[in-house]
Amino acid sequence: MPVRPRAANRGPLRMRDFRLLLAGAAAGQLGAQVTLAALPLVAVLQLNAPAFQVGLLTAAETAAFLLVGLPAGAWVDRMRKLPLLIRADLVRAIAMASVPLAAVAEVLTMAQLYVVALVTGVATVFFDVAHQSLLPQLLPKEQLVAGNGALETVRSSAQVAGPGIGGGLVQLLGAPLAIVADAAGYAVSALFLWRIKRPESRPQRVPGSSLRTDVAEGLRFVFGHRLLRLIAAATGLANLFSAMLMATQAVFLVRVLGLEPGAIGLVLSAAAVGGLAGALCAGPLAALLGQARIIWLSTLVTGPFALLWPLSGQGAGAALFAVGSGVVFFGAVVYNVAQVSFRQVLCPPRLLGRMNATLRFVMWGTLPLGALAGGALADAFGARVALVWCAAGFLVVPLPLLLSPLRRMRELPDATGDTDTELPVTATGEDDDSPACAAGEPAEPASRG
Repeated sequence: MPVRPRAANRGPLRMRDFRLLLAGAAAGQLGAQVTLAALPLVAVLQLNAPAFQVGLLTAAETAAFLLVGLPAGAWVDRMRKLPLLIRADLVRAIAMASVPLAAVAEVLTMAQLYVVALVTGVATVFFDVAHQSLLPQLLPKEQLVAGNGALETVRSSAQVAGPGIGGGLVQLLGAPLAIVADAAGYAVSALFLWRIKRPESRPQRVPGSSLRTDVAEGLRFVFGHRLLRLIAAATGLANLFSAMLMATQAVFLVRVLGLEPGAIGLVLSAAAVGGLAGALCAGPLAALLGQARIIWLSTLVTGPFALLWPLSGQGAGAALFAVGSGVVFFGAVVYNVAQVSFRQVLCPPRLLGRMNATLRFVMWGTLPLGALAGGALADAFGARVALVWCAAGFLVVPLPLLLSPLRRMRELPDATGDTDTELPVTATGEDDDSPACAAGEPAEPASRG
């Protein structure tokens, strides 16, 4: 959709519709981050669930990316994005509100938590794909890095405040009632999105197209592009081990470190300060080091700090957990801003939904697998051993990026010609002849991508 005159010369925060998009993201993310602390604590404290069931709950939250991830992109490309975002927010608000209602009625079960996690996960798939596809319609391409940086700042700020608020609410009201904040956040997000007035026409249907051919076109675009392939591989690995962390950290912090809910919230909030710093530094770092270089550097430098998770101990030793997460969060957010902005510039508008959905299927499809693996490892060998495997995995994440053309580039191309038969010229002006150039891409531990 064409950008209004002079829009390219205005900062994204001066545009009313982007401010509303940002405000909606702030409300939804704050509620979601409260639940990040509260929902596993419902299972651990209220229902006394074992580690594997907590892992299964985390897997249910992300299973939708495997179940509907690919067709979601084709459906999103056929629909107006804004009404879809509003409907997804309302579905998530209603699903989350059912948890405190069931707790008050004393009928809450793990089965209900699984259903709520699955329903909100499906709504989140459609919301995230549509959200990333809407942003290029609101901003010119030269402002996408700034726009994505602002959205990451909001998300990281919610990660700072949300878990602390969630832990405090759990301690004050109990875990189920704390989830009211999540339902309210999604409702407020829907209200802000409803106020966006930018005209949006329904996408034109290509004659003779079908769901199968639309999905196949998205797959061809992503897997036919070398840089998208390798970014998908690295992010899929990062999310696999991030999910192992998310599935085991509540059990580890409660049962191994002996922390109270309020202290857990503070540890998670302190860790998320790194994500906020990453959002603020992503743009300047990309300008200083290059958008291509910062993608692999961010994972290579920050990944080893994951080793602090299994080394953390009781009392003051819990600070190691926060420090490790903070540095890993920093790298994840810097990475996300760079690679998401690249994807949005690279992809034709008519394929944005399918491109984002295909990448989410690959990158986020590893989340339920990681959650199940983390829960199983914690059940069999203890939460600390599961964190050892998780931390070791983060050392492997940069490998697809290092064994690729990115290692020799400074800036990323902004055209669609980087396929198996066309490789961009590197920053040094030489053609890349790396034997690994055909190798196969995050909230947030944030989920990436």
